[in-house]
Amino acid sequence: MKEYLLEGLTVKEHLLRLAEQGNKKFTESLHPGIEHVLGIRLPDLRKLAKTIAKGDWQSYLQQADTYYMEERMLQGLVIGALKVEDIEEYLTLVDRFVPIINSWSVCDTFDFSGKQRFVDKHKKRIWNFLEKWIASDKEYEIRFGVIMMMSHYLDDTYINKVLNWMNCIHHEGYYVKMAVAWCLSVCYVKYPQETLQLLTDHSLDTFTHNKTIQKITESYRVSKEDKEIVRKLKRSKSSC
Repeated sequence: MKEYLLEGLTVKEHLLRLAEQGNKKFTESLHPGIEHVLGIRLPDLRKLAKTIAKGDWQSYLQQADTYYMEERMLQGLVIGALKVEDIEEYLTLVDRFVPIINSWSVCDTFDFSGKQRFVDKHKKRIWNFLEKWIASDKEYEIRFGVIMMMSHYLDDTYINKVLNWMNCIHHEGYYVKMAVAWCLSVCYVKYPQETLQLLTDHSLDTFTHNKTIQKITESYRVSKEDKEIVRKLKRSKSSC
């Protein structure tokens, strides 16, 4: 197979050049335990992804490497920049991407091509697709499902389904717990009564429960009165 080149350079060469303008030390501090971080600025990665998506992206994805964290992130950004009409073909691309996620930023910078409009066009199919990932036993695969549900399914039709899933997730991964807490805090902003009921039922583990309360009380979109109500639900660390 002919090596994929962009403007006469390999993708890795492009990334190493962009890394010279980045902040490796700061980015590494945000990703404890993650190896091979270049520290490339996200706008630079997005620009590169859009360029790849306009060309022979099939060859790029077939040859894309995963040594650097940003190589993984770039694959997600390219898939998010594509214009693929066939939903099954597109989800096959996403299927190949999700297992290579190795950090919260690789996960959280991804979004579907067309964003909400695309999701709304295929709402039930993508929901079923996300349920598969959220039922995984792998930390970042679950986080992927949680973040995508939070981003696209907090509406009247799906809010109870989202809450049920958040209630059913039992995984010890830190980035799963943080994602669930984040999702529930946004659920509270949009659907306070339904989310308060879940928190009142004490069905989350203590860390996720208290982190959810923290995020709700830190939100500028929640009233002082509601914050006081939620604070009273905080559990002691010894609670089950």
